[in-house]
Amino acid sequence: RAALPLQSENTYLCQIYNLTLLCTEDYIVEPQSVQFLVQHGFDFNKQYSQGIPYHKGNDKGNENQSQSVRTFFLELIRAKKPLILHNGLIDLVFLYQCFYAHLPDSLGTFTADLSEMFPAGIYDTKYASEFETRFVASYLEYAYKKCKRENCKLKESSSQHLTIEFCNYAANMSRYIDYRHCSLEEESHKVGGENKVPVCEKFSAYGWCPKGVKCPHSHNIDLIIDEDDKVCEEKRKKRKHKWKRRKNTEEAAKAFGQESSGKEMELAQNGEEGPPRKQSCYEPVAATELAEITANSEGRPLEEKSIDMEPEVPAGVGSVDHPDTPGTETACAAEKETHGPPSQGGTHRAGFDAFMTGYIMAYVWMLKKGKTTDAGPGPWLPDCHNKLYLSGKSVPLQIVKSLFSKSSKAHSQKMKLAWASG
Repeated sequence: RAALPLQSENTYLCQIYNLTLLCTEDYIVEPQSVQFLVQHGFDFNKQYSQGIPYHKGNDKGNENQSQSVRTFFLELIRAKKPLILHNGLIDLVFLYQCFYAHLPDSLGTFTADLSEMFPAGIYDTKYASEFETRFVASYLEYAYKKCKRENCKLKESSSQHLTIEFCNYAANMSRYIDYRHCSLEEESHKVGGENKVPVCEKFSAYGWCPKGVKCPHSHNIDLIIDEDDKVCEEKRKKRKHKWKRRKNTEEAAKAFGQESSGKEMELAQNGEEGPPRKQSCYEPVAATELAEITANSEGRPLEEKSIDMEPEVPAGVGSVDHPDTPGTETACAAEKETHGPPSQGGTHRAGFDAFMTGYIMAYVWMLKKGKTTDAGPGPWLPDCHNKLYLSGKSVPLQIVKSLFSKSSKAHSQKMKLAWASG
């Protein structure tokens, strides 16, 4: 995704490319994964008949002389652009193992290699969603729709906002392109009326439900955000009422400190530094209200991943899914969710996941850019630079080369190859 030169600096031209890949080695698939992919429209016939072959581990022979996924991945490294992912640790492991070289024996070596492969930085939108925008939920679709709603509010108030434009393709390209409409709210959400299906609490918190499409409760993201916003407003009113009451008893200073010190509230809630747990409002909650919150911080499943390779700063869109799960398909710019009965809550397509990931990053960057006057050299989003989200942890994985780790031999050879033939 590239910023348009003649438009606002927050206007981007978005193009999404999907590569359908096929591992040439034996691999194992789980029945549940296959069912999930089929439910979301994955075309296994296309993968096995037209999938681009690849293999794991180190290069074989003179692969650098041929047109393959590995040479394409090397071109992305040569571009020295930031890499954007969502909850992307496993994705980075996959990319390295399948398109680059054998995985190193230690985590320190792995992060050292990554820091040299992507010198412009690696950015994780799940980390940004929890630690920067401080949403109560950070799974991909929730974070995307939350950003989109907030961006629409900025636009309506004539404030600085994000604008996305898409290409107009020639008619003869139509068979290669899958158009999907992406509205602010789904039609099924607008016409729900008073007979709305109750929200699935597990899906609301983590974007995943073990019952899948058979869940009797709603997985509608718009409805989930509506409920979060509603309870948020109720808690704001409660806090305001309590503040007034305390003011009358000469405790205004203490009450104001509780209202203004987000970090102190967060420590009271979580007992440690980190993002707020799933609650009804992403603003910090006073300790006196903790009894009203049901926090569930364990058992998080791995959510669907999306990977963005950036052709331009600040955020890019492109996707490589995991074929030996398998999970790649052709999709395009923005897709509309297809809600079935009643639990169907969104879609996991490589293209749309990539679009949502890029949108979140561009939105966060716009917000952070508006709050800082530092335009000097260095990372364009320092607070998220080379920080990968770790499930259940209050600190990220830092992608850095420490004084006690060395780059792997395979990586050093690949670097020589990249810049010798670049």
